[in-house]
Amino acid sequence: MSRKQKKILIRIIVAAVLEIIFSLLPVKGVLRFGLFMIPYLIIGYDILKKAFKGILNRQVFDENFLMAAATLGAIILGDYSESVAVMLFYQIGELFQSYAVGKSRRNISSLMDIRPDFANIEKDGQLEQVDPDEVSVGTVIVVQPGEKIPIDGIIVKGRSTLNTSALTGESLPRDIKEGDEVISGCINLSGVIKIQTTKEFGESTVSKILDLVENSSSKKSRSENFISKFARYYTPAVCYSALAVAVLPPFIRLLAGISPQWNEWIYRALTFLVISCPCALVISIPLSFFAGLGGAGKEGILIKGSNYLETLSQTKYVVFDKTGTMTQGTFEVSQIHHNSISEEKVLEYAALAECSSSHPISKSLQKAYGKSIDRTRVTDIEEISGNGVTAKVDGAAVAAGNKKLMDKLGITCEDCQQTGTVVYVAVNGKYEGYILICDQIKPHSKQAVRDLKKAGVRKTVMLTGDSKAAAEQVGKELEIDEIYSELLPQDKVSKVEELLNTKNRKEKLAFVGDGINDAPVLTRADIGIAMGALGSDAAIEAADVVLMDDDPLKISKAVRISRKCMRIVYENIYFAIGIKAACLILGALGIANMWMAIFADVGVMVIAVLNAIRALFVKNL
Repeated sequence: MSRKQKKILIRIIVAAVLEIIFSLLPVKGVLRFGLFMIPYLIIGYDILKKAFKGILNRQVFDENFLMAAATLGAIILGDYSESVAVMLFYQIGELFQSYAVGKSRRNISSLMDIRPDFANIEKDGQLEQVDPDEVSVGTVIVVQPGEKIPIDGIIVKGRSTLNTSALTGESLPRDIKEGDEVISGCINLSGVIKIQTTKEFGESTVSKILDLVENSSSKKSRSENFISKFARYYTPAVCYSALAVAVLPPFIRLLAGISPQWNEWIYRALTFLVISCPCALVISIPLSFFAGLGGAGKEGILIKGSNYLETLSQTKYVVFDKTGTMTQGTFEVSQIHHNSISEEKVLEYAALAECSSSHPISKSLQKAYGKSIDRTRVTDIEEISGNGVTAKVDGAAVAAGNKKLMDKLGITCEDCQQTGTVVYVAVNGKYEGYILICDQIKPHSKQAVRDLKKAGVRKTVMLTGDSKAAAEQVGKELEIDEIYSELLPQDKVSKVEELLNTKNRKEKLAFVGDGINDAPVLTRADIGIAMGALGSDAAIEAADVVLMDDDPLKISKAVRISRKCMRIVYENIYFAIGIKAACLILGALGIANMWMAIFADVGVMVIAVLNAIRALFVKNL
């Protein structure tokens, strides 16, 4: 509990005790008035002060004015105990609100803890702490156990494990070694590591996340904008209505020649004012969104604003990019077929022949080979664009490439019927086998598609530039409804526009991608979701939602969080307006008293605020 909250709590306790004591004392008149003014001013002086400032600033109609007018009116009528009670319960409601907002802010603030305070640079054998903003690209920094990685980079020395929970929401540490890419904001748990920076601090992952979090609350949803406009017109309307309740019936009674009963009608008007206070709506609706954004952030899902949270809840179509989104985006050798030489020898010849290429296929061959490449064994390397390579390995003529290369060299080879990239290998003009290389499906991709359908997503679509056979194999395995292959980036945009034109206007389409070529589609979709940890900067900038650990399961979790948040928002709207409307009618008819008014105001606000903070708790969604 903050210092401010403790002060409010002390004032509530003191005022409540004094009111109980003074209510039991057999005093009347001026003395009773003087005694009750003590707890009234203890608990309500700040409300009176805010109401007076609002009047001076010509912003009269707010909840402070309503509370001040109602309680001062009750005092004029001699209802001292009720006036103190109204202020007392209003402050209890404010305390609940303050606690709820504080909890939401702490959830958001925990994300801010990822900001590093310094970077270590080694000079003359000593570590010097410098501001991360001063570190240029290519500098080698040292990160010791327990310290945050300040800037994105590549490990050049050392091994360790990283705590990525602040970024991804996952508690499982990640092992790292030389050559691995690391992102800022993670905590180094064990060994000392040296990192060569690949970005400036302002462009690093941690800076982008902090920027997203800081700006998320500024983008209002339609529901929030509606409530703001509603309160702007609603509060003056109820004030004038209360004035009408206080003046018109007595005046009509006076004209009719009967007792005007001014006290009774003024009391009804004051009750009407307390009931009408829009706190439950004005406070709980933004708080629901704020809590939803904070809860999602704790799970490694960064939503750039409550407007996107609202749009996400209406998602009925989800379109996926394939490579890097539903698949690992890294090619691996999955099968080796061999003739007269062994599998190991087929792989060795292919890896050595491809040793000078930086193509992902070549990298996957070298990785599968698993040994250091001795380039002195390789000569006469010739890369044939779109076909493969030829080279001499230990004096033997080796050809490694696709079917076109084999046909070009006049070598008869065995067709591979399986889906994937096939590298045929020939040695001294003789076909010796093929190597099948596949892009691996992510472990949770299939479950992610199923979870989305359970969450009410009507249609799933996959777009890819890959071949039809490869795309259909992945799509079939993942149980995706529609698959479109061999697409260029502009073709993906056209396909998304086509889908947007066929769907219902109220239904929203989400696109999930990770690459730089996905940025135009992310922008064009109703809601763009980027796989953040390995995704390109362009995709993260263009997206409305960023998944920090690239886990497809987070897509359905993001949809469920948004729907839970919107469900809470509408629960609060219907509950608050329903209770207030009923109590306002009862108040105008003289059936509701000040205590019912207190429930309609403070009670409804407390219930709505407690309901709103449920949006923070999303772990088991």
